Amino acid sequence: MSRWNDLTGGTSGEDYAARFAALARSGKDVHGEARFCAALVPPGARVLDAGCGTGRVAIRLAELGYDCVGVDLDASMLAVARRRAPRLPWFQADLAEFEPEALGVAADFDLVVVAGNVLQLVADGTVATVVARLAAGLRPGGLLVSGFGLDEAHLPVPPGLTLRQHDDHCAAAGLTLVDHFATWDADPYDGGGYVVGVHRR
Repeated sequence: MSRWNDLTGGTSGEDYAARFAALARSGKDVHGEARFCAALVPPGARVLDAGCGTGRVAIRLAELGYDCVGVDLDASMLAVARRRAPRLPWFQADLAEFEPEALGVAADFDLVVVAGNVLQLVADGTVATVVARLAAGLRPGGLLVSGFGLDEAHLPVPPGLTLRQHDDHCAAAGLTLVDHFATWDADPYDGGGYVVGVHRR
């Protein structure tokens, strides 16, 4: 069972969507992740939104011309995504068991984005497997983009993954570090409590 399910009971889709809708109405930018990814690969690129939740990132990227696929374990989140963008492919799957071909999806993504603290919220002991599975879905030269908190100020649960561990998992999966950033606005990473890592296959 994932740490996310322990936290929410797998029933938080509508509440999660409502929170971001309220942020958007208040004028907050809720598309930083999509903008960050769009700066890395051109429109038309294949993008996997891993741990897609309600589909916020994938839907925005699809609007910008990207070929997007979303996968998440939480059925309540996927229900929102499917309602909002019924023509996009949404799959329910555990990222630790993710096999694109088994879902009828080609394993040649140009970019895999793992936003929303997903790597801190998978089941204990599965991060290395999740990273390896996602890396295997990339084409040669493809990018894995991971954003997550590193301390309790940036997480809804106690941190279970350090930046060093994350980078080691990426290296073990055959990925090379491109850079670390402090925000989805690509601010330089300064050792703070949130990081966006970019690794290349």
